[in-house]
Amino acid sequence: MHAHVFTVGEAQALLPTLRQRLRSALSSWRTIVSSREEVTLASKNAQWNGGSADGPRYLAAIEALGDTVRQISGLGVLVKDLESGLCDFPCVHEGRLVYLCWRLGESRIEWWHEVDAGFAGRQPLRDGLGEN
Repeated sequence: MHAHVFTVGEAQALLPTLRQRLRSALSSWRTIVSSREEVTLASKNAQWNGGSADGPRYLAAIEALGDTVRQISGLGVLVKDLESGLCDFPCVHEGRLVYLCWRLGESRIEWWHEVDAGFAGRQPLRDGLGEN
């Protein structure tokens, strides 16, 4: 069982914070991706004192991304796909663990799925799910 299980209301209440943190994480991720090629080339040339102007920015983005994902995880939220902002919220439904499913860009949590079903198994949220 997860350290924290959410009701639908609790998960909905976290969305403003989650949106802000996911946008920050995505910004860091884009910096990492855009700098990766130059930083990789610079590291191959390090023995000849190669370097990269992107190096410090790349390392700062890696650190910021890690910090942000840890903050999100600390809320009890599972980041499933950073690029799409896909997150799951552990929830109990009919005595079993399920996930409330939300993706950046969606206005509300309107989906859920079985733990082993993943995004492809999303089902519309029904009244009362996770409120017990």
